[in-house]
Order: sequence, then structure tokens, then C-alpha cells
Amino acid sequence: MAVEPEKSVKGLIQKAYDSLKSSDSDGAKKALESALKIDFEDPELEFALKCLSWWQERLQNPGFQSGRDRQENSYERGGVILSQWKSFYSFLDRIGGHETYDTCLYAVKHFVFSSALTFFEDLLGEGENQHDPGLLLMVGRCYKGVGDYDQALRYLEQAVRFKREDSETLSELADVNALLEENRAAKALFREAFFLEPRKIELRNMESELILRLADRVRGLGFTGAELLEWMPVYGSIYGVFSVKRELKLAELGKLKQTIFSLENEVRISPEKRFLTPRLINRYLWLIDHLESSGGDPSLIEEIMLKIKLASPAVYEQYRN
Repeated sequence: MAVEPEKSVKGLIQKAYDSLKSSDSDGAKKALESALKIDFEDPELEFALKCLSWWQERLQNPGFQSGRDRQENSYERGGVILSQWKSFYSFLDRIGGHETYDTCLYAVKHFVFSSALTFFEDLLGEGENQHDPGLLLMVGRCYKGVGDYDQALRYLEQAVRFKREDSETLSELADVNALLEENRAAKALFREAFFLEPRKIELRNMESELILRLADRVRGLGFTGAELLEWMPVYGSIYGVFSVKRELKLAELGKLKQTIFSLENEVRISPEKRFLTPRLINRYLWLIDHLESSGGDPSLIEEIMLKIKLASPAVYEQYRN
């Protein structure tokens, strides 16, 4: 005799996930506890309970439960929820299983970002908050987290209008474009974001295969942490991921040359080159791209290539080939 779905462990786990996606964490917990009575050794059940308990412990803090509709506190509360996402991944690294139970993580993510979104939505209105790039960024990130990429695109595009040189905002917009399969726009935006300030980009927030595959390949070369982020734009160019390029404006070109000069001097005197070298090479590559786009002197391009060879023979060979 077949077991009714809601009386089986798998059925109850799925019921819990559906409850989470409906922002009903109490209903999710009830379903998981019912499943626990049937099989307390089910590994997915154990994982789901740990994840839910982790978030409930934080979201049931009195500071989140009281005065929910008071706008003066909503911005802070929503921001705190989003700030916990990085800590949650550190928790997942400790308990393991996050590479196995994608369905669980999707449901948890939907619940968390929906919870944060409730604090932000009422703040938007029609007034000056519509011009707050920080608020627009967080709203866009929340919509991305719940899988509404069109709405995410709308708010992130607004945020970028106010913060055109912010790597964090640009990377979020790039990620959403990639999720919407607007790959040309995504590649251009990721390239800009990693040029401006790679270390402001939080890879844990990225969802698109476009950037996650690149991160995995560069990680496979032995780079981690901030060093990984600094090398990603270099290998993004080598592997053809950051392939959408543009000719620089005159002011941008002047600033780029000044930055290269400063970095070259830093590399000469600094005993610690592991962050400076990829940053310098990335700027060499931008200068080469500009010269090629604008029909620059081939001998100047060759001169820059020799500088890359001195900085990293391995990168020089890979870029040449």
C-alpha cells in the first residue's frame, strides 16, 4: 500500500520546503518534526532542520519581532537579515551538505530573502527612497534571491544609475543579466565590476553559471580569498569570459595610465606582490584592449605584452595562445 505523501519523510520534507517558500517557517518546522518521528536518521531531514533552526534562532530575535511596521527600523532589520547570508554559508561549510541538498537551500533562500524584502518594500514609496542606491541594491538582491529576475533587473538598473562605479552593484546587475541569459551585457558588466574593485564582489551572492564556473576554474589554479578575486578578471580575459570590451574615454585612459604607473612603482618596492601583480596585469589587459579597439600602435601593444611577461610568464603564455 502506497504511503500518503504527507505521511512519508520525503513528502513531509517537501511540505516543509513549500511552507518556507510561502514564508511559513513555523509550518516548515512542524512538517520536519513530523518527519523526524518517522525517520530521525534521514540525512536531508537532518540538514533541513539544522538550516531552519539556524535562521529561526536569528529571525525570532525580539528586535525583529517587535515594531515590524515601523519604517525607521525596517531598513536596518532588512539589512541585518541580508548580512547574515554570508555567515549562513560559513555555517554550511562547517556542517557540510550544501552541495547535495540544493532543493533545501533554494527553499531556505526564498524564505530568507522574502523576509528581508518585507522590510524594504514599504520604504520605497514614491519619494526620495526611490533614489537611494543602497535601498535599491538590497531590494534588487532580494528579488534575485526569490527568483524574480525581471524585478531584480529593474531595481538593480536603477541602483547602477546612481552608483555607476560601484563593483558590488555592478556585479549584482551582471549576475541578473546572466540569469536572464543576457550574456553580452553580463560579460561587459562583470568586466567593469572586477576592474573597479574585485574585493568588493561577494561570490557567495552570485548565482549565474557564467561567473561561478570562472571562479571554480581560477580556484582550481590554487587561488583563494582576495587573491582569487584579483586573478578572476585576468583569467576571465584569458578564458574568453570577459570578452565584451570597449574603447576608453580620454579621461578614463588617462586615469588608467596613471594607475598603471602607480602600481608598477608599488610592485617594484613591495615584498608582497600576490595582490598587486594580478591587479597590474588586469590594467595592462585593459590598455591592450583599448589600443586594439582604437587602432593603436602595434609596437606599443607589444611593449605592454613584454611587461606582462615580466610580471607573470605563465599568464603571458596563456594570453598569447
